[in-house]
Amino acid sequence: MTTTLITGANKGLGHETARRLIAAGHTVYVGARDIERGRAAAAGLGARFVQLDVTDDASVAAAAATIEAEGGLDVLVNNAGIEVRSPEGEIIGAADLTADVMREVFETNVFGVVRVTHAFLPLLERSAAPVVVNVSSSLASLAEAGKGYPGVAYPASKTTVNMLTVQFAKAFPRLRINSVEPGYTATDLNQHAGMQTVEQGAEIIVRMAQVSPDGPTGGYFDASGPLRW
Repeated sequence: MTTTLITGANKGLGHETARRLIAAGHTVYVGARDIERGRAAAAGLGARFVQLDVTDDASVAAAAATIEAEGGLDVLVNNAGIEVRSPEGEIIGAADLTADVMREVFETNVFGVVRVTHAFLPLLERSAAPVVVNVSSSLASLAEAGKGYPGVAYPASKTTVNMLTVQFAKAFPRLRINSVEPGYTATDLNQHAGMQTVEQGAEIIVRMAQVSPDGPTGGYFDASGPLRW
């Protein structure tokens, strides 16, 4: 039985990914900051719940200890992420970007990925088929930078996630570690402005969460295939 942890899984893409992986036979832990919402989501899915705030060392350590005690981990999906906007709901461009905004976004989207991955690496290394999926974005692509979206902090955070993917994959060649781009999906992160459903967006996350031990690693993919860095 494959055991999977998904961060930020009480709603949106994480919730749909959990649903699909449970249907595929995984034992899934719904990781969520809010205990009430997380437990309700897990109960509705038939999943397990673990309280997990990716910005808090103690929370992450406690989650790792719980999952280790209950049998270990095979797949980690680093899904939790934020996009900070102005009080008026506007995307924050370069002219209005502050260090505080950058720090807030990176605390979840980058340091959270490092914090969680570091905590769960010992468990993943014991797995026969360890997998890490880092939920990124096409906005992370330096090759496509400058097209459309005017924000800075969110794309920069996801570009950093892509570098983490490459470097962790190089350091841990037995693990399958990849970045994925779900597409512009209607979720709370973008005030449900996305053009596709969570069912469509979760497709590549679910696919890469089930990658075989001889599958790709250190890559950057959407549902159609590899993306340009």
